[in-house]
Amino acid sequence: MHPIIRNILAVIAGIIVGSIVNMGLIMISGSVIPPPEGGDVTTPEGLKATMHLFQPKHFIFPFLAHALGTLAGAFLAAKLAANNHMKFALVIGGFFLLGGIASVFMLSGPMWFNVLDLVAAYIPMAYLGGKWAGRS
Repeated sequence: MHPIIRNILAVIAGIIVGSIVNMGLIMISGSVIPPPEGGDVTTPEGLKATMHLFQPKHFIFPFLAHALGTLAGAFLAAKLAANNHMKFALVIGGFFLLGGIASVFMLSGPMWFNVLDLVAAYIPMAYLGGKWAGRS
């Protein structure tokens, strides 16, 4: 397979797998840590209106979803890429970081979570995924 096509497919696969891991964790989060009483977390508008009711425990799964989704996607992209493996892992991290930045603006969570999420869940996890793929 031509290296450019392989690299494009590696990025697409990384985004898809990372998104599946992210959404899977978000979907099970409510059954592990129930949302606050009286809040609607089924829509972005309801989530934004409910955000003030969230306690720190409610941010565990969103952080894990962002971090592990990025990690899985970056690992896969690095494994599948024809060359520049770490660069493709970091591309996945950048993609998910852009989503995290958009989420900060749309949901306006607490500042401590926004900083933690943007600093620790994306680029460091992408780097770790690239390293774990064993191809630099």
